[in-house]
Amino acid sequence: MPAAMEDLYPSRRGEQPRFLPRKDAVVYRQWSPGAPISQRQTASYDRDGLLVLKDLFDAQEIDTLRREGFRLSRARDRLAAETAVLERGSGTLRSVFKIHEQSRIFGRLAADSRLVKVAQFLLGDDVYVHQSRLNYKPGFEGESFYWHSDFETWHVEDGMPRMRALSMSILLSDNVAANAPTMFMLGSHKRFVTCVGHTPENHYKVSLKKQEYGVPDQGSLTELAKKGIAVPTGKAGTVIVFDCNTMHGSNSNISPFPRSNAFIVFNAVANRLRAPFGPPVPRPEFTAARERVDPITPIETRLSQDAA
Repeated sequence: MPAAMEDLYPSRRGEQPRFLPRKDAVVYRQWSPGAPISQRQTASYDRDGLLVLKDLFDAQEIDTLRREGFRLSRARDRLAAETAVLERGSGTLRSVFKIHEQSRIFGRLAADSRLVKVAQFLLGDDVYVHQSRLNYKPGFEGESFYWHSDFETWHVEDGMPRMRALSMSILLSDNVAANAPTMFMLGSHKRFVTCVGHTPENHYKVSLKKQEYGVPDQGSLTELAKKGIAVPTGKAGTVIVFDCNTMHGSNSNISPFPRSNAFIVFNAVANRLRAPFGPPVPRPEFTAARERVDPITPIETRLSQDAA
């Protein structure tokens, strides 16, 4: 395991929450005409910590991904231990982790040039998959995810040193206002909110279902929300890109309309995990990659051509 280093974003140490200024870039490369996104999109991402890419995958590709997601949901006995996470009350499947290594199709998705090249541009480096998962939010039963910054957990519990990672949510079903799409606090990525409390042993076993530590206080959330809350919607095939420190969350889905997405976290190779900045024992590999960190080689062909 790489050696410990200076903690630039200390959290879960004091009794009072604080705002700390971001000490890292948001966009690590200067835009040029050859960039995979436009100059306006680049500026928007830098300002908001959020970017919506419409129609990135076509109907045939999404059908391939959706069928594979259904297959994984019906093959829990063949998944690696602990990677299938169930809802607390109903026992309904909530998430399947490490999908890029448990499914050839989702492994192919994680290497798709339409995703990887955007990540390489924004992060200014080669990238690898820090975490991947399928999120299911069935109608009537899909529970909420409270407001949180992913980076706070990845930093404290995984040892991610800097804010040089991003997430991509590939919509496998239509996200509409009624089925509890993810909400984002615009511009919240510019400040780091420290959280109170200390991390219990094996916290991940609980936090994957409901996070109770590393959760911001209401006063800090109220301040961050002043710039506005975006609730992106879109049809299947849309990709939502957001910075690792963007505050986000979602309500429970009380509609009859299910939604699901493939979730891939790209981390810069230069930002590989160190020793955790909180608990002495890091979370397991399926939540935070330490061993499989080889740079991704982008694949140019359409997903449906070689992944079915």
